[in-house]
Amino acid sequence: MMLKQFLRGLKALWSSTDRLKPVSARRIPWVPIRELAPRHRARIEKHLLALSPSDRYLRFGYSASDEQIRLYVTRLNFERDEIFGVFNRRLELVAMAHLAYSIDPQWRSCGEFGVSVGAHQRGKGLGHHLFARAVRHAQNEGVRMMFIHALSENAAMLKIARNAGATVERDGAESEAYLTLPPATMDSRWHEVVDERMAELDYQLKLQASQFRKWLAMRSKSDSSGQD
Repeated sequence: MMLKQFLRGLKALWSSTDRLKPVSARRIPWVPIRELAPRHRARIEKHLLALSPSDRYLRFGYSASDEQIRLYVTRLNFERDEIFGVFNRRLELVAMAHLAYSIDPQWRSCGEFGVSVGAHQRGKGLGHHLFARAVRHAQNEGVRMMFIHALSENAAMLKIARNAGATVERDGAESEAYLTLPPATMDSRWHEVVDERMAELDYQLKLQASQFRKWLAMRSKSDSSGQD
């Protein structure tokens, strides 16, 4: 109970500050975004495989098959890149973002952003939140330019980029957006640390709730069996 009250207090404090200035001047509520690790590959794969054919097309720029998605997940480099995710109360991955760093030394200060959001989670601003989180992390890692390569018909992704102040250039069916990032500051580093701590607290609360629900289900089943 104390952990939940502490987390609520942090959320209230966080929502009262203009914490996304590099991305947006608007004040928006906080969303728990965790950094994902290799142990999350199965959940990442499940999330991406659940995308509709049209959503896969918008996310990858082509009609990705199940096999191509599994290959993409297998090749995710968690040591080089950053993968961020949003979990629901059942600990299902409902949205994720991939911040890929350039492997070319000439472009080592550049990063590319890609995002996917589950169909039932649309309209909650998760894409914006994930982009803001990725921008904050990239800024603190010394990235000076963030790129988004998207299909011109991907209006949602291009809107996120424009709202962040990115320059968008269209070339037929494809568009390129780029956003110049300011140098890291004490404020940007502090916000990222707090983001990580709050997301971890939120995840632990969801985990405890999930374990408690399973215990109740097992107890109910046991009591029912004992009455037979």
